[in-house]
Amino acid sequence: MLIIKILLGLLGLGIVVFVHELGHFIAARLVGIDVEAFSLGWGKPILAKKIGRVEYRLGMFPIGGYCKMRGENEFEQAWENSKNESGAEKGSFLGASPSARIFVAAAGPLFNLLFAALVFTITWGTGFEFTTMSNRVVLVSDVFPDEDYPASRAGIKTGDRIIEINGKKVENYRDVQTLIGVNAEKELRFKILREDEGAGADAEKTTEPEIVELYISPELEKSSGAGRIGVYFWADPVIESVLPDSPAAEAGLETGDRILTANGEPVEYSVAMLKILDGGGTRPQTIDIEFERGGQRGHTSLNVPADDSVPLGIAWETLKYRTPRYSVFGAIGKGFSEMWDTLIVSARSLALLFRGVDLTKAVSGPVRVSYMAGEVAANSFSQSAGDGLRSTANFLALISIALAVMNLLPLPILDGGLIVLFLIEMIRRRPLHPHLISVYQTVGVALIGVLMLFAVFGDILFFVRG
Repeated sequence: MLIIKILLGLLGLGIVVFVHELGHFIAARLVGIDVEAFSLGWGKPILAKKIGRVEYRLGMFPIGGYCKMRGENEFEQAWENSKNESGAEKGSFLGASPSARIFVAAAGPLFNLLFAALVFTITWGTGFEFTTMSNRVVLVSDVFPDEDYPASRAGIKTGDRIIEINGKKVENYRDVQTLIGVNAEKELRFKILREDEGAGADAEKTTEPEIVELYISPELEKSSGAGRIGVYFWADPVIESVLPDSPAAEAGLETGDRILTANGEPVEYSVAMLKILDGGGTRPQTIDIEFERGGQRGHTSLNVPADDSVPLGIAWETLKYRTPRYSVFGAIGKGFSEMWDTLIVSARSLALLFRGVDLTKAVSGPVRVSYMAGEVAANSFSQSAGDGLRSTANFLALISIALAVMNLLPLPILDGGLIVLFLIEMIRRRPLHPHLISVYQTVGVALIGVLMLFAVFGDILFFVRG
């Protein structure tokens, strides 16, 4: 299954890279730069056909593609021949004007952004359903008393509902995660709906709810680069489904059962089970469960796997949201708005890499990205074909935006680095020395190589840790 997920992911990642190279190809043709070859996939061509001046290829490995323009490496030849200028000919890449080369370099990332906007537009135009939890929260410190987070220090209480963050309405836990995750170490204004303190789902309400305003700065989680304040979602301990052949199934638990106590401790919300499983540092072998089914109480014993990566087999009740179907122009507006918001978040996330984030965890290499894309596809298609297509397309849109951001960095060998070179050339009004360009590119290869080492090492640790 692991191999299948990686192969599915590589296919998806290939689509995103292909879109990027297609942008370079179309832009080059528009400004008169000769394209020698355009390939779908890498490696030795298994099919090749020349149409006009371009040889179209199908590579052995269906991962991405490339656009080979005439004269891309003319500066290297000039340096090797001890020339001060490349002597580029008309129709070659370096023979084009600096502005034309900037257009070609920027077209790849631009196509990635347009691809993402198109995916989001189709998604909003057709409408979609997603699963999440409510905006009611549980303090991590109430589950694990030794933990200390910004939420508890600021005065949030278990059972509070977060209804607004920095003026943006919060309807569910997905909204909570999104707004907190992208605002690490920034002070945010929270509006909290507070009902009876400590009142459970069945408790009688004795006071009117009140609105409380709090200011909280999410702390930076160095393993992911995201912000966090130290809250879990609140979910009533009602079982939505039980995984077949799991410890929960063997214990006789069923859909609709409400967990009342575990090892004698009341279970008011689902994450209270985490505290029971922690056992004060010693994982219990069994948990005595008291549950309610159809108005009747029952008892059972739940065997706890020694390996904490093995699930108990319980899925708690969730909330399902359905978005409206937007008109054509409304969907286009939402699509481009979501693309822009994601672009800004991706750019901010890059800055976090220089603030102590664990690169082996926060930076993903191609293998892990491929696995994640494949896992999204496999899990979503197991629900339905529609969910699979939507979830996979949205994930590829996110990768496409990340690829655009990375390529626009002003680093040598990346599109952003080339754009910097060509801008300098425009200002100087004469070509740069081939030796300077070569050194610039060499430094870029070294920097990207170091980043890739972190990414690949992180991928290895990701799979080793399981």
